[in-house]
Amino acid sequence: MTSTAVSYDRATELKAFDETKAGVKGLVDAGITKIPPLFVRAPETTTTSKPLMHTSIQIPIIDLEGRHADVIEEIRSAAETFGLFHVTNHGIPLMVMEEMVAGVRRFHEEDLDVKKKYYTRDLSQKVGFNTNSDFYRSKAADWRDTLRCVMAPEEPKPEEMPLAFREIIFEYANYIKKLGIVLLELLSEALGLNRDHLNKMDFNKGLELLGHYYPPCPDPELTLGTSRHSDPDFLTILLEDHIGGLQVLHQHHWIDVPPLAGALVVNIGDLLQLISNDRFKSAEHRVIAKSIGPRISVACFFRAYDGKEYGPIKELISCGSPPLYKAVTVRDYVTLFMILREQDQKSALGFFKL
Repeated sequence: MTSTAVSYDRATELKAFDETKAGVKGLVDAGITKIPPLFVRAPETTTTSKPLMHTSIQIPIIDLEGRHADVIEEIRSAAETFGLFHVTNHGIPLMVMEEMVAGVRRFHEEDLDVKKKYYTRDLSQKVGFNTNSDFYRSKAADWRDTLRCVMAPEEPKPEEMPLAFREIIFEYANYIKKLGIVLLELLSEALGLNRDHLNKMDFNKGLELLGHYYPPCPDPELTLGTSRHSDPDFLTILLEDHIGGLQVLHQHHWIDVPPLAGALVVNIGDLLQLISNDRFKSAEHRVIAKSIGPRISVACFFRAYDGKEYGPIKELISCGSPPLYKAVTVRDYVTLFMILREQDQKSALGFFKL
């Protein structure tokens, strides 16, 4: 047994870190110059084995106020290829977006005594703060702290929210709900369905907001801000600051998704790939760690734990296009997704293939 193995008891270190309730930011505030072993990843997971060959590849940018037929075609193309795209003229005022980012930052930079009140790993709580939802199960922790707020189907009471963003979060969530309806209408048309088809399926009734905080990292080459994954939802809308670091996997290469002022990032989730019968592609993505920061992002996930089973949409099924997946509930999909994350698998979709 090596001296490293003797000196490093992962389970003990995980528990000790978690009990501080200070998160990754607490490590930075303590002045560390090297990241703890908990966060060190295998080299092949922090880099890409295939160097980027197509430097001219650009992330699609879709102007939602463009000619309707053009918007539909652009969304169809982006959803079928990248699974991820920027949207502009989306209806959310810039001041609201900036205040939402500022509010998330204010919370994560609060005094520890204030933040500790919200530290929990109980997912039944509507509001909670911690480091990595899979902290005790993953092979390596991500360099990131997260505040989680469930905003639908039932909103938390204002007094349940941290003061740091209590006012802005309800306003921002209302805008996101409206934008979600618009995007689902456009995605319905892009699939050749009636405009209200996806909205009538009700998975937009559930909304979960994650406010991520990525502190500057002393060893960014040894870890990741967010490890490679696709989202176990139908649709994700991401707001981020100017720092950057988001990457999407496209044609076996990691492509930078540069921040675009005033725009939002939209990505297709696993469950939309499932119900579209592989017409739309769920985007595998990650966030690299950086020595600068903090990076702030706000991810909004549309998924409803309503007990309904979702399978390939019957209007998309034909003799030439048979169903590729069996039906599944959101809860069962997410449960399996979390189990597979322990094994470093990126998606649960393959387990529901027919």
